[in-house]
Amino acid sequence: MAGGGFVVGDGQTAYPGKLTPFVLFTCVVAAMGGLIFGYDIGISGGVTSMPSFLRRFFPSVYRKQQEDATTNQYCQYDSPTLTLFTSSLYLAALISSLVASTVTRKFGRRLSMLFGGILFCAGALINGFAKHVWMLIVGRILLGFGIGFANQSVPLYLSEMAPYKYRGALNIGFQLSITIGILVAEVLNYFFAKIKGGWGWRLSLGGAVVPALIITLGSLVLPDTPNSMIERGKHEEAKTKLRRIRGVDDVSQEFDDLVQASKESQSIEHPWTNLLRRKYRPHLTMAIMIPFFQQLTGINVIMFYAPVLFNTIGFTTDASLMSAVVTGSVNVAATLVSIYGVDKWGRRFLFLEGGTQMLICQAVVAACIGAKFGVDGTPGELPKWYAIVVVTFICIYVAGFAWSWGPLGWLVPSEIFPLEIRSAAQSITVSVNMIFTFIIAQIFLTMLCHLKFGLFLVFAFFVVVMSIFVYLFLPETKGIPIEEMGQVWRSHWYWSRFVEDGEYGNGVEMGKSSSNQGTKHV
Repeated sequence: MAGGGFVVGDGQTAYPGKLTPFVLFTCVVAAMGGLIFGYDIGISGGVTSMPSFLRRFFPSVYRKQQEDATTNQYCQYDSPTLTLFTSSLYLAALISSLVASTVTRKFGRRLSMLFGGILFCAGALINGFAKHVWMLIVGRILLGFGIGFANQSVPLYLSEMAPYKYRGALNIGFQLSITIGILVAEVLNYFFAKIKGGWGWRLSLGGAVVPALIITLGSLVLPDTPNSMIERGKHEEAKTKLRRIRGVDDVSQEFDDLVQASKESQSIEHPWTNLLRRKYRPHLTMAIMIPFFQQLTGINVIMFYAPVLFNTIGFTTDASLMSAVVTGSVNVAATLVSIYGVDKWGRRFLFLEGGTQMLICQAVVAACIGAKFGVDGTPGELPKWYAIVVVTFICIYVAGFAWSWGPLGWLVPSEIFPLEIRSAAQSITVSVNMIFTFIIAQIFLTMLCHLKFGLFLVFAFFVVVMSIFVYLFLPETKGIPIEEMGQVWRSHWYWSRFVEDGEYGNGVEMGKSSSNQGTKHV
């Protein structure tokens, strides 16, 4: 019997299948892995703006903030220990993502998610009960290990489970969970900061146990992906699972293509070295440049330090936490726009529109802060309209990121890698992301102290560079089955010179498997 693949007008195979309730449920549960990352991003900045937390663990910052009204506002949070508290997590995530690559490849995506949840839970408990700075940093390192495992496995899981027509929307569920985690953390910070006795920060940090338990328990009930099952030799189980996932009986064409990709994958003993082969040059470039640029949008400056930043530009602690809640709400709403539009408008359109929007907003915010603070960082009395203008443009900036570089920075790398390099390449993506998150978290407060409002112009420059990169070098990946993604490189004006004729990245031409099953042309 002929396989069930349909060759559509542009020559790509359209596998049969639909968005089943089973797939929707598994993707929603898996996407919850983003909660732990988002919760941490939202909690960090809020806790470090709470006076009781600073007084206990970072007294030098507390004294600068509370006792010296003449302190340059740009420099009041400049403390190596404070930045180590924030950024140690990302260094740990970098290291664990490299280990997670092997776990994800050899034991499946679910086990990697489970490890992520358990490690994050342990870190949250240590932070919640911390009595010394070293306990905070140990807790942060464990949180980082958990995030490394989750960020390695969840985007891959979503891309492999989703039908290709809905892959963009379902994969962005991961980013939606990140934004929800950020928002929940910011709301909790706002209320916990009001607790009398100054111990609300313990609840903020310890509350990370909740998202950790969600991903831990979720990983126990989720099925593994057919791709992962085939990779580990469970062919019959994979075919049965693929039928259930796609909601149709005839999955022969897609299954045969997955088996062919797996055979090519297993013939490669060293996927890390294999990444350096010429035909994977476009994949490796995107694995490095997309997360690199994602961090240089400046978004983590806003999200890590939103309360600190708003406090620096003249908001009270309460008002700064509330402003962070507002930006967090915008983040969630704009991510929903991306879920709606990514498979309709395409990846490139969202990247370019979001970049333009961020560029304009960064220029305006730099001008506003520069006009009031100058270079000496002493603004005097700040009018209410000024605060409204700054928060408004920061919100428009966050919206631009949240429907472009935010979700697409995870989606595009996870959908372009052929199976034989998928785990290794995803580790590169996570590692680059964490390296630059670490660097920016480590140096941001010092940069703010020295570059002042010019810091926003630095990030604006990188937004221009990354938009040009996308326009010239990133092909559109909308609506292309994940195992056929190689065709986008073969038809690209630049990358076609690296991909050999007849090779679709995974060494086989999809739709022409070894069983020579025919395809139906429509």
